[in-house]
Amino acid sequence: RRQKGIPNNRRLWVLACMDERLPVEQALGIREGDAHIFRNAGGLVTDDAIRSALLTTQFFGTREIIIVNHTECGMMTATGDALAGLLRERGIDVDNVPVDPALPDWKLPKGTFGRWIKTFTDVDEVSARQVELLRSSPLIPKDVTIHSYIWEVENRRLRPPHQRLSERVNTAAQMGTGR
Repeated sequence: RRQKGIPNNRRLWVLACMDERLPVEQALGIREGDAHIFRNAGGLVTDDAIRSALLTTQFFGTREIIIVNHTECGMMTATGDALAGLLRERGIDVDNVPVDPALPDWKLPKGTFGRWIKTFTDVDEVSARQVELLRSSPLIPKDVTIHSYIWEVENRRLRPPHQRLSERVNTAAQMGTGR
């Protein structure tokens, strides 16, 4: 299709969490080939997500972006600073590590590694925030439709942020992380 300039079936790019409990195609009611699907820890807008979103919207015909986050996400179980501390204990100098192996000079400013990991405490808030981050990027065309959903792992249903379907939907506080 790409050699002939034909976009993916739905002109859709999906940003989703990498969690194996999130069946992206099933949740969205799409088939293989309907969308470009990008997965990372938390389903968060990162530099690499922006890179992929800009390529698909600017050059591959994508006109819609959907972000899919989920309840019980592991990114709510610790703070970025706590994870950075654990890495330090394992002998990793998080203040001097390249974040892209192809760009070894590209290092984070000292003390920012914990923020770079991007943990969060409320899945609804973070889901809505990802839409704002993509909409504010000058690399994403303004006419691209962007929205987000939450996959409730408790009942295997999709919903918009802040419209809970289940009473067992969690935040970090409910998971007992004490943040």
